[in-house]
This record gives sequence, structure tokens and C-alpha cells, in this order.
Amino acid sequence: MMTVIPLWTSHEIAKILAADVKEEWSCQGISIDSRTVEEGDLFFALLGPQSDGHDYVKMAIAKGAVAVVVSKPVIGLDPKFLVMVNNVKDALDKLAFAARARVDIPIIAVTGSVGKTGIKEALKNALARSGKVHASILSYNNDIGVPLSLARMPRDVDYGIFELGMNHAGELRGLSKMVRPKVAIITAVELAHSAYFNSIEEIADAKAEIFEGLMPDGVAILNQDNHQYDRLRIHAETAGVKKIISFGSEETADVHVLKKVVLETCSCVIAKVMGHVMTFKIGLLGNHWVTNSLGILAAVDAVGGDLGLSGLELAEMRPLKGRGRRHQIFLDVSGDASILLIDESYNANPASMKAAIETLAQTVVQKNARRIAVLGDMAELGERSAEMHEELADIIKDNAIDKVYTVGPYMKKLFDKLQGFQRGGHFDTRDALENSLIRNFRQGDVVMVKGSNASGMQKIVDAILDMEMLNIKQAV
Repeated sequence: MMTVIPLWTSHEIAKILAADVKEEWSCQGISIDSRTVEEGDLFFALLGPQSDGHDYVKMAIAKGAVAVVVSKPVIGLDPKFLVMVNNVKDALDKLAFAARARVDIPIIAVTGSVGKTGIKEALKNALARSGKVHASILSYNNDIGVPLSLARMPRDVDYGIFELGMNHAGELRGLSKMVRPKVAIITAVELAHSAYFNSIEEIADAKAEIFEGLMPDGVAILNQDNHQYDRLRIHAETAGVKKIISFGSEETADVHVLKKVVLETCSCVIAKVMGHVMTFKIGLLGNHWVTNSLGILAAVDAVGGDLGLSGLELAEMRPLKGRGRRHQIFLDVSGDASILLIDESYNANPASMKAAIETLAQTVVQKNARRIAVLGDMAELGERSAEMHEELADIIKDNAIDKVYTVGPYMKKLFDKLQGFQRGGHFDTRDALENSLIRNFRQGDVVMVKGSNASGMQKIVDAILDMEMLNIKQAV
């Protein structure tokens, strides 16, 4: 019978948090959300802007939590379940630091304006062929998500991968010092969260804070094609980083493309990776994923993973929900008419919007079918927001997108710049957009939906998916 290794024991928790633990137990998970508590979890009752975790500790215990970390008594709950601390968030941070300190493994930290989650997920799968991997889930990349992800890291892993995000200067510094990575990847610096910065150079400076937490023998991996590459490299050198690896399209990059062919279902690449020639496929579409793959392989090599096996894994990659996932949607019960839905609804900035439009343009369509872009506002772009929405018109024109449907006040700026035949329609509300869009689908259309989370474009995706289910139900 296999022995289950506990994530944390009550004795460890008592020592790390300097808390009095009434009973002996061990936990297999860490939770901050009573809705997702699993049996054997340790629950942290965090105080949030909209809710207090202490209101849900009884629910957590009822669902199987072994104990709850709290900063005040809970009336009606047996004290044996309580781990009393002064501040629950500080306690989570302490546990995160302890989790990092107890492992001696290569850890990769990923940041950048675009592509963080995708690269983190790809690295997780690529390195899984070389050993046991722990990675942050979803986009858990802020001052709660990072310590939570660290606290969940088992003691018997071979690699750790963490996504670090920010929208203000100073945020990455603390997160990087908590994670203490062996490898730091900056995917690219673009105009995202620019409402909080005066220039793209300020964004680059904030992203460069990741170097401050690097291990003494740490490695910085930078996108040479990005216009902030030189600035980031100087930051890395100033921080004392001894090894800097570049990736990109030019021969001067340490990891670069020798040849590529972008197909409808995959990309085929020949690349030079730190002096070694590799041939591999990428199961995700778009030129940006060719570039991303170079950074992924550079990181695998930097932590001693198997490059050959990682290259094989790249061919197995599939898009995440909201990040390029594709759905064939049948328009009637016969199955004779359908469209292809490309779900890019998870967030947007000018760089990711450009990449999504270019990928839509590369998708093959049938005769008389159209490439349709359905676009919602990009958020947090500051004073240049209107201008940056207008600039998308040239990208749409250059990529020969057939029809564009827009929603939101800033996307109206784009819509007004479009040529007449490209104008599918502009709408003030998602409901109005949804009603018009669905009525005008044509056999073989390829429909890409994208916008910032605040624009709620996932609801448009859900409506299109529900349209097919409605057809099925009506047939039944």
C-alpha cells in the first residue's frame, strides 16, 4: 500500500505560524474558497474587499477541512479546528515562504504583458515528461494567488512553475523574492495595464522587478523580438544576473527559428536551441506561439529538462478556455451547416488582440464563408485608449478580416474607422450584439470572439455555444 505524503502536518503549521494547534492532523491541500474545499484541506479565512472568510469556516469544516486558519474566534465551532493567528494573509505568506524553503529544486517564474498563462501551462506539460511538476493553476498570479500556489507545492516535486502578474510598480518585487526562481522569463512587454503607467518603459521597469528575486545562479530568458529587450537586459545585468538567454526570430538570439511553416492545425518549426538544432511541431496556432515555443525550450534547457521529450509535448498542446480554444458549432440538427468558433474571450490588450486577429486570418475558410471578428473593449489602457482601439482598424485591414462586430464605447472608435463592407455592426450592449450576430451566421463562417474581461465577451461565447444546444433540444 502506497504511503500518502502529507502536504503539511499540524506540527509544521504550528511552528511556521507560531500558533497553538489543538489536535494532531495532516492536510493534503490549501483552500481559501469554501465553495471548492475538498476533504483534507486546510482552510485560510482571508478577509477580502467583499467578504470575510470567517463567515464560511463552518462550511469549510462541513466539507471536510481538517482545520481553519483564523484571526478571531468563530462562535459555535469547536476550538479544536481553529488555528489562531494575528493576520490570516500574513500566515498564508509565511506558509508560502516555508514551502519554498523546504525544496531544493529549479523553479521557473513567468511574467510579461501577454502569454503568461499559456507559457506556464506549456512548460508544465513539457517538463512533466522529465519529472514531477507543480505549477500555479489558472491565472493565480497576484499577491494572493502566488503565495497560495506556493503553499500548495508538495515536498517531493522536481520542478516548480509560477506565473507572476502585476498592474502597479512594486508588485513583482515581493512576489519574485517569495518564489526565488532559478529561471525568470519575460514573455514580452506591451501596452497592458497602461492606465497605471506613464509609458511602456515604466511597464518594462516594473516587469524587470522579477530579476530581484532570482537565485544567485539564476537565468533570465528574454524575448529579443520585443522592443523593450535592451532595456530588460540592462535591468537583468544591473541586478547581477550572470546568464541571460535571448529567444526570437533573428540569428543573433541564443534560441532562434531556422525555418517555420504555419499550417491550419499546427506549426512546424526548425530551431537552434543553445547550439542544438531541433525540429518540432506546435499544437497551438499563430506566429506568437512559434515565438513562445522558443522561450519554453530555453527554459526547459536551463533547468536541465529533456529537450527532445519537451519538443514532442509541444505537438500535444491545445488551447485553454478563452485563449484560442476552438469549437465546431452546428447551425441545425442535420449537421450540414456549421461554423468554427474561436474563443479568445479571456482578456485583451493591443498585442494579444493583434495576435488573435492574425491567427483568425490564417484560418482557412470555405468558399462564400467569412472570417468574422467579434470584439469588446480593451480595458486599463489609460489616456491612449481611444487611439489604441482605432489602430486596430489597420490590423484588420492588413489581415483581410471580412466582418467585424463590436460592442462598447471604445470599440465604437474602431468601428468608425472600418471600411463599409467590413462593418458587421456596432452595439451598445452584449444582448443586442448577440441577437444580431447569431441571426447572421453563414455556413462555414469562422468567428473569433475577444475582449477584456471587463467587457464580458465570454457571455457571447456562451450564447453561441448555447445556440447549438438549443438546436439539439428542439430536435429532441
